[in-house]
Amino acid sequence: MSTLNTLIQGVLLGGLYALYAVGLALIFGVMRLVNLAHGDFIVLGAFVMLGLGMAIGVPAPVALVIALPFMFALGWGLQRLVLNRTLENDLLVPLLVTFGLSIIIQNGLLQIFSADSRRLTLGALETASYSFGGVSVGVVPLLTFVVAVAVVAGLSFLFYRTSLGRTLRATSDSLPVVELMGVDPRKVFATAMGISFLVITVSAFFMGVRANFDPSAGPSRLLYAFEAVVIGGLGSFWGTLAGGIILGIAQAVGGSISPAYQQLAGHLVFLAVILFRPRGLLPKAG
Repeated sequence: MSTLNTLIQGVLLGGLYALYAVGLALIFGVMRLVNLAHGDFIVLGAFVMLGLGMAIGVPAPVALVIALPFMFALGWGLQRLVLNRTLENDLLVPLLVTFGLSIIIQNGLLQIFSADSRRLTLGALETASYSFGGVSVGVVPLLTFVVAVAVVAGLSFLFYRTSLGRTLRATSDSLPVVELMGVDPRKVFATAMGISFLVITVSAFFMGVRANFDPSAGPSRLLYAFEAVVIGGLGSFWGTLAGGIILGIAQAVGGSISPAYQQLAGHLVFLAVILFRPRGLLPKAG
């Protein structure tokens, strides 16, 4: 029974990693941009919700609703005014710019909120759980996984069943063609980044509810996101979900052996995928 419990906890943890990763996968799939500040934007989103709670006294779910349009506008403006300028250059320029943004966010949050660990609260829901057959499943981890599946399904529907999705995919495939059709790629990329920031905000909410966070927590979130994307397969939303689950199970199994092996087990799985399936387990076709 302990083995079953370990696997279930790993799957639920994988839902959180998938939420971290799917926004990164979206941006890479649309504009081939590797955002080194992705993890720091997740932490920023958590601090935005924390700040709303402190300033106007709203509970965390209400702060999430308020933060969503703000974060969308932040992502849209950042891409439109800053990152679009870097895409005309080689890969090194956007890497340097997003790395610089990472440093700015970390130090800005450190000045405003200090280095103390913080947490978003959900009251009694944080400790609520369901028990069946000797296995206990927390309500918040289960809700995280359900939301992760819903987000992935929603993005898949958006990209493959809507006119906006067709525009995003066409812009990703060929800039000259969409420009001939009268589409401004800069606005399309800004919209994609705004959508990514919506996902980032949702992942920030569940990160803040499930664990403590501080201004320096971004790089570790970026690492989990990057590993989940690579394991699942670049450009595949469902592959990213699978990658997050595999990473979560690997960490849960490693942690059941020894707490010291939890992170190591996930990294070893990542390295094994890189060696034997460089394109990931479920890469995007074509």
